[in-house]
Amino acid sequence: MAIQKTGIKHNKSSRRKAPKSQNAYLALLVKLYRFLARRTESNFNAVVLRRLYASRVNRPSMSLSKLAKFVEGKEATAVLVGTVTDDVRMVDVPKVTVCALHVTKTARARIVAAGGEVLTFDQLAIRAPTGKNTLLLRGKTSTREANKYFSPGAGSHAKPITLSKGRKFEKARGRRHSRGFKIKG
Repeated sequence: MAIQKTGIKHNKSSRRKAPKSQNAYLALLVKLYRFLARRTESNFNAVVLRRLYASRVNRPSMSLSKLAKFVEGKEATAVLVGTVTDDVRMVDVPKVTVCALHVTKTARARIVAAGGEVLTFDQLAIRAPTGKNTLLLRGKTSTREANKYFSPGAGSHAKPITLSKGRKFEKARGRRHSRGFKIKG
């Protein structure tokens, strides 16, 4: 007896509909931005809502120096669904208004000391419900340490997964010029 296929289509989307996190504040933000995305004509709220659902890997952080580079010469509020981290290499922090899920202690102190301000997403919803005069930013997902080990194929410059860093580990022929040759990929 064969199983017959019916004309039923399974329309299963691979996109998240809600965050997996049990964080109560995140759940309230999702409620707020779901309402705003539904009731306003702005695409900004829909994008923020989708990024609030994202996994932690897909909510990458951004350094203060990178954020300052994007905001330079603009009077907009920088919006980042992720973490803003401090960059000790940056000497002068410009006056910026930042809205992020999390801002590190030192980054927050430097922003406030420069005359800027740090907003939460609920404060942003009151100030700019349609996302007007905002600059939506996102950090690079490929900067994680794990990405250095990913390889497109043989001869690539992927970081080798080694047991140790000693003389006998990943230091033989093909890896170093002093051991005969080095593979250029």
